[in-house]
Amino acid sequence: MLRRTLLFLARQPALRRWVESSSSTQRLAHRFVAGSTLDQALAVCRHVRADGLATTLDYLGESVTSLDQAAACRDTYLRMLHALNAAGLEPNVSLKLTQFGLDLSPEACEANVAAVVETAAKFSGFVRLDMEASQYTQQTLDIVSHLHRRFSGCGTVIQAYLRRSPADVATLCEQGIRVRLCKGAYLEEPDVAFEHKSDVDTAYLNLAQTLLLIGTYPALATHDEALILQLCQFVSANKLDPANFEFQMLYGIRRDLQKQLIAEGYRLRLYIPFGEAWYPYFMRRLAERPANLFFLLRNLFHA
Repeated sequence: MLRRTLLFLARQPALRRWVESSSSTQRLAHRFVAGSTLDQALAVCRHVRADGLATTLDYLGESVTSLDQAAACRDTYLRMLHALNAAGLEPNVSLKLTQFGLDLSPEACEANVAAVVETAAKFSGFVRLDMEASQYTQQTLDIVSHLHRRFSGCGTVIQAYLRRSPADVATLCEQGIRVRLCKGAYLEEPDVAFEHKSDVDTAYLNLAQTLLLIGTYPALATHDEALILQLCQFVSANKLDPANFEFQMLYGIRRDLQKQLIAEGYRLRLYIPFGEAWYPYFMRRLAERPANLFFLLRNLFHA
């Protein structure tokens, strides 16, 4: 209920104006966002690499209203890849298709993303097509399938709470497409997605085990310590090589658990977002984990 309430509130214009104008909230958002500029994001990437963590860089933003904006986003990602390569950092980025013009022209969107994937391939890099709300799921899977056949250096995200995800995971595994598995962060109808945490956790664990057994270098994205423990036990019981998958976490969340996994010999990648359009991302982070909301309220009260 708390999660659904926060996701509903995130769509209210008055709340958005208040949050974006609050200096206290902006400071708190930087707990989860690596600054507003590419240089600031690169500095964070260097810092976490020194701690043994890999990174994927995300330029925040979702739907655009013109193809010119979509092209500008494409060009930003091209600069990101060149800058990462020049800095000696892994050219690994994550993007959203609505930011590349999916709502305006699926064909133009795919062409924009293809330019990014092709550039990443030149640097032996990787592009992750993030998954958005369920109305975009099939389009996202179609585009990643097309691009993977052309360039191979791309993958996508599966949201465990969607009822369709087992079939999608099976198809992606057959195609050899890399999957990041997350629980899911969008407000969906009950016939589309599981509502109860226990059901989502069960779906996540089952899909993660499938990916560990037959997936292509899966990325298990979760901060749920109980799930991570079960997955580590599954890896050990099945004598799986930890070099064949990675855990993923969000920048600024569960740093203690990040250090623990690295110390235990697992691979870990941080999802590092940056940019001015931080509000939708910030609100979803609050909705995903009540502790994030309590952190915000404590700091606002203190302020």
